[in-house]
Amino acid sequence: MYLHKLKIGDVELENNIILAPMAGITDRAFRTICKEYGVGAVYTEMVSSRAIAYGDEKTKLLLNTKGEKQPVIAQIFGSDVEAMKVASKYVENLSDIIDINMGCPAPKVVKNGDGSKLMLNIDLAVSIAEEVVKTVKKPVTVKIRKGWDSKNIVYEELAKRLEKVRSISNNTPWQNKRRIF
Repeated sequence: MYLHKLKIGDVELENNIILAPMAGITDRAFRTICKEYGVGAVYTEMVSSRAIAYGDEKTKLLLNTKGEKQPVIAQIFGSDVEAMKVASKYVENLSDIIDINMGCPAPKVVKNGDGSKLMLNIDLAVSIAEEVVKTVKKPVTVKIRKGWDSKNIVYEELAKRLEKVRSISNNTPWQNKRRIF
């Protein structure tokens, strides 16, 4: 394995080892321990945009990054554009990078059209990414899967469309040029 610095938008990571977001595991204490052992960045647990929009206190606790060594990446999920905008604005103040989860296959996530279920609605997925990028000034990344199932392999089309979102954000004067996918 080759360690090297990594840059996401304007955020420079000390190395390319990144702690993945894991529900029920990547809490503040675990993130702190991993940072002490030298990971380049850590993720918060994946959190629901609707829960943030509704002001859920348990969800806010999952996002507690106060006093943590940076960089921290906050991962949000959802299929409601407005809730994703609210959530991205909220986590922007708590993290260095915002990651949109369009890859989680957990039944409790996909039953609401969130996570990997967005792979079945590329227009909505791209719309969510566009609105989040317009809403925040921090770098934005997106986690995707190959597709919903073996009959719906859409990663290439989705990635190309997300790349256009990046291009739009980099060429529009009113948007911050630090945002990427």
